[in-house]
Amino acid sequence: MLETIEFRPGLRLAEYGPGTGPFTEEIQRRIDGAVEGGITFFAVERNEQLAGVLRGRFPELRLVVDSVENIERVCRDLHVDRLDAIVSGLPWASFPEDLQKRILDATMRVLRPGGQLVTFAYQIGRYTRAGKRFARLLPTYFSSVSRSSLVWRNLPPAYVLRCVR
Repeated sequence: MLETIEFRPGLRLAEYGPGTGPFTEEIQRRIDGAVEGGITFFAVERNEQLAGVLRGRFPELRLVVDSVENIERVCRDLHVDRLDAIVSGLPWASFPEDLQKRILDATMRVLRPGGQLVTFAYQIGRYTRAGKRFARLLPTYFSSVSRSSLVWRNLPPAYVLRCVR
């Protein structure tokens, strides 16, 4: 998920839907291992219970309890003008079309040109109506969309989507 994100000074990174923090943990590890500081990182989690888990695991995390539909306001409140990268754990294939579009519309307003959205999807989602719709939507928003090979060790099997604005 993180291999195409360069953890360098000045990086502005957001995580959508961190849940209990599996990606958050690795992001924090990479930030801590960066040569210099100056990395802006925050997470947006809608579920208050999951936010509580995150606060316990990562007390230093800048965590906003809100919907990523409001990412423009969140960025404004945190004084972040543009994002370089977004790591998403959102269950896109379970969202209705209007929600997929609202989130992608808002994302495009905060993601800098050349910035990337990195997300994942389960193989089974490729066969659902919402999953197919999401796959068709991505190229209408991003100049480049690539898919990793299937990760069979993940249960259920999943793949990574890298979307460049």
